Amino acid sequence: MFSETNLRELLEFTSPQPVLSVYLNTEPSEGNADVYKLRLRNMLKSVNLPKDVAAVERYFDREYDWSGRSVAVFSCSGENFFRAYPLALAVRDFIFVGDRPSVKILADLMDNYGGYGVVLVDKQGARLFYFHLGELREQDGVLGELVKHTKRGGASSKPGRRGGTAGQTQYADEVVERNMKEAADFAVRFFEENHVRRVLIGGTDDNVAQFRSLLPKAWQSLVKGTFAIGMTASHAEVLARTMQIGNEAERQREASLVENLITTALKKGNATIGVEDTLKAVSEGRAQTLVVSEGFHLAGYRCTGCYNLTLSGASNHCTVCGAKLEAVPDVIELAVGEAMRRGGEVEVMHANPSFEKHGSIGAYLRY
Repeated sequence: MFSETNLRELLEFTSPQPVLSVYLNTEPSEGNADVYKLRLRNMLKSVNLPKDVAAVERYFDREYDWSGRSVAVFSCSGENFFRAYPLALAVRDFIFVGDRPSVKILADLMDNYGGYGVVLVDKQGARLFYFHLGELREQDGVLGELVKHTKRGGASSKPGRRGGTAGQTQYADEVVERNMKEAADFAVRFFEENHVRRVLIGGTDDNVAQFRSLLPKAWQSLVKGTFAIGMTASHAEVLARTMQIGNEAERQREASLVENLITTALKKGNATIGVEDTLKAVSEGRAQTLVVSEGFHLAGYRCTGCYNLTLSGASNHCTVCGAKLEAVPDVIELAVGEAMRRGGEVEVMHANPSFEKHGSIGAYLRY
């Protein structure tokens, strides 16, 4: 399973020798191993790194089981570095050679599909799931006291007495409240143990509302959506609904984030928009949250002295320290890695025309 620890390792790895990064879509419904190997060989034709190309091809020939929907592979033979991560989510084909691994695609997956906690709740208990990058990683459950429904007639019919309608109703409500409280406490422990980053709740409207109100406020703030579903649903059904609800919530959040970013930047607030200004902020360590459009790439320059990033290489020398500039095939990829290495976050936007109109890149600033 690809994790934050794996991402951090890739971010921190840099080498004087070239690093080959390969993302290959292996969606089972779209072909077979032979088809994908042919596509991989065509991708690798442009790469003049014989040892790394051989290492990648050897991995697909001998190790990859072709059960995933995509795979990310990183190789640097000069440093004896090789990492491969099968993924349960499809990604686009992509190849990159640089002095460090290309992580933007993985950062996007982590941002959109990492750390989902899902709870299905009814009056007696809850089922809990932890989904990470499209895979079920953990599941658990809690079952409380059986809720007995009141039947008409029998026992005492006077309200308020045990056995009467009002007494039975009050008792049933108390049982439901205890069960819900136990389920909420159990869910919080489950979420904490699995480092859940966002929460979805499934069930009837009344059950969902009651359960949500019993969660601590910190966890209530992480609830990204709710949905109707039966308690006996399979984990595949739960995952499908999770991805659907999660994607809808994510698109709404992205739209709001971009609107606020553009407004703040245009008002000269603590944000920037556009390539050159954003690269400058990243290079200076001021980017708290880098925002970039999916698939956005630009060639540019990097200073060999202070590692300042820029689009302009007309003078051949850095305007900050005076050292020589080197051309790089993708300055946006370098900006993503640099922002994350400095402790910032990266948000990848999907099909947002307003953002693309303003340059497809921006950042919220630390100062």
